[in-house]
Amino acid sequence: MDKLSITGLFVAILAIYFGFIIDGGSISSLLELPAFIIVFGGTLGAVMLQSSQSQFSHAMTLLKWLFFPPKYNIELGIESIVLWAEKARESGFLSLEHIAEEENDFYVNKGLNLLVDGVEVENLRVSLELDLDLYREHNLRSAHVFESMGGYSPTIGILGAVLGLIHAMSNLADPQLLGQGIATAFVATIYGVGFANLIYLPVANKIKAIVHQQTMYREMMTEGLVSIALAENPHAIENKLSAFRLEQ
Repeated sequence: MDKLSITGLFVAILAIYFGFIIDGGSISSLLELPAFIIVFGGTLGAVMLQSSQSQFSHAMTLLKWLFFPPKYNIELGIESIVLWAEKARESGFLSLEHIAEEENDFYVNKGLNLLVDGVEVENLRVSLELDLDLYREHNLRSAHVFESMGGYSPTIGILGAVLGLIHAMSNLADPQLLGQGIATAFVATIYGVGFANLIYLPVANKIKAIVHQQTMYREMMTEGLVSIALAENPHAIENKLSAFRLEQ
């Protein structure tokens, strides 16, 4: 579990909450169901309109990364590559077949199977890099879904504010309804800006950061597998890949 994400969310919400309370505000004044429906529903509908069904669904599945991000250990990856290089040097590429069967990462699994099948080095690199490019682009488009929500939310918050003021102006003779309309107007603006900057944009950036980490790890694995295919010295491979340790 990513404790930093949970802590960050609570720190942001509590800071705003206590700041508002200290200033004499009441939390109940921020709970406006009409404003929430306008802002959240409007934002969701707008982003659904611009997205394909598969991309929108995939973006929603990536929400679990906020609290349970995939883990990639650069150090263990380098150790594995060096071990595979030594084994391939001693017993040939076919000795890696059972390792490929036990590998859970589909990307590394494919690379090891290509090695076992004796694919040419250039074809090995092209195949892995193509998979990596498509995988990265697919996930970055999902991050863009939340970026778009962060862009739409403040604007729809303003729309909610205008609707609230229209409602308020139509009830000038009734102070209670007038106050309710003004409250909806201001709270809708808060919801729009708050959702964008506390949820949607941070979620998009978190997904981008995880995709970047995945990409660096798999670029390292590509370099390692290509080096094994070229029958390079295991120690030389380890030295080459040591630069990736900076990405941990």
